[in-house]
Amino acid sequence: MTPIHKVIKENKTNINPIWIMRQAGRYLPEFREIRKLNPDFIKLCLNADLSSEITLQPLKRFDLDAAIIFSDILMLPYGLNQKVEFKKDFGPLLGELDLKAASKLDEVDFVERVYPVYKAINQVSKNSLTDKKSTIGFIGAPWTLLVYMLNKQSPKLKLKNNFFNDDFLINRILFLIERFLKLHIKNQIDNGAETIQIFDSWAGLLEEKDLPNYVYIPTLSLVDYVKSLNVPVICFPRGIKNYKNYCDIVKPDAVCIDYEVDPVEIVKNIKIPVQGGMDPKVLLTDKDNLKKEAKRYLDIFKDHPYIFNLGHGILPETKPEMMDYLVKFVKDY
Repeated sequence: MTPIHKVIKENKTNINPIWIMRQAGRYLPEFREIRKLNPDFIKLCLNADLSSEITLQPLKRFDLDAAIIFSDILMLPYGLNQKVEFKKDFGPLLGELDLKAASKLDEVDFVERVYPVYKAINQVSKNSLTDKKSTIGFIGAPWTLLVYMLNKQSPKLKLKNNFFNDDFLINRILFLIERFLKLHIKNQIDNGAETIQIFDSWAGLLEEKDLPNYVYIPTLSLVDYVKSLNVPVICFPRGIKNYKNYCDIVKPDAVCIDYEVDPVEIVKNIKIPVQGGMDPKVLLTDKDNLKKEAKRYLDIFKDHPYIFNLGHGILPETKPEMMDYLVKFVKDY
C-alpha cells in the first residue's frame, strides 16, 4: 500500500506523505524546454508520451509520494467538442457549447478524443518511478466545469451577469457534465489511476444558499461513484468557507484545504484525512520561513491523518531547490 493510501485508508498519522499540486509544471526548467517546443497546451496534454514524461519529471528530482497526471480539467469540455484554447497571459478561452450535439455524443467518441490522457496514465502507472507511489487521476468538479463552459473563460472575481438566468440550461449542462465525468473517471482508473482528486476551483464564488444545488449534490454523486470503484477520492473545494459542512455532506475520503482557511479550525472540526493548506507563496521566501511554515502545518496535524501539499498549485517562479528543501524537510520531520 502506498503512503498516501495508508493515510487515507488506514488513518495513519506516523507518516507524512507529500505531493504538490502542479508539481509537473513551469517551475521546472525541463518542463519549460518541452513547453517551448509545444506551444499548444491542449495538444501537449493529448500527447501521451510527452504528458507522461512531464508527469514523471518531478519524481526524477524529488522524493514525492505521488505522480499526478499532466492534464487539465478542461479535457471534459474538449471531449464534448467545445472549443478549448489557452491564450498566453490570459488563460483558457472556450467556444460556444453545442448542447444539442453534445447531448447526442456517443461515449466512444468522447473517449476517442481524450484517449491519450488514459494512455499517459497507463504509462505513468507502469513506470518504475511510481513503484510504491500513488498515481493520481483527476477531474474538475461539475460546478467549476459549468463555470468554464458557460462563462467561456476564467471567472477570476465574478461570473457574467446573466450566468444564473436559465435554470433549465444549467441543469441540462450539469447532467451532461456528470455523465461524462463518470466515464472520464472510469477510464482513468481502468488505466492505473489509484486515487482521484476532484478540483472545485471556483467553489468559493457561490453563496452558502447555492452550495447544495451546484456543489454538494453534483459532487456527492461523483464521490459515491469513485467509491463504488474502490478507489479513494480527495476533494478540493477551493475558497469554500465551511469545510465541515462540505465534508459532512459530500463525504470524500480526504479533503484538500486552501491557504485561506485556518488549519487549527480544520483539525478541530474535520474527522477525515486532510491534505494541503500551505500558501504556495511561502516557497518564494527563504528556507527558514519555509521550514517554519511547513513545520506549523506538520505540528498542527501531527495526530491527524495528513498528506502534505499546498493550498493551491506551486507558482511558476518557485526555485526547484526550494521544492527540494521542502520535500526533504517533510520527509525528515
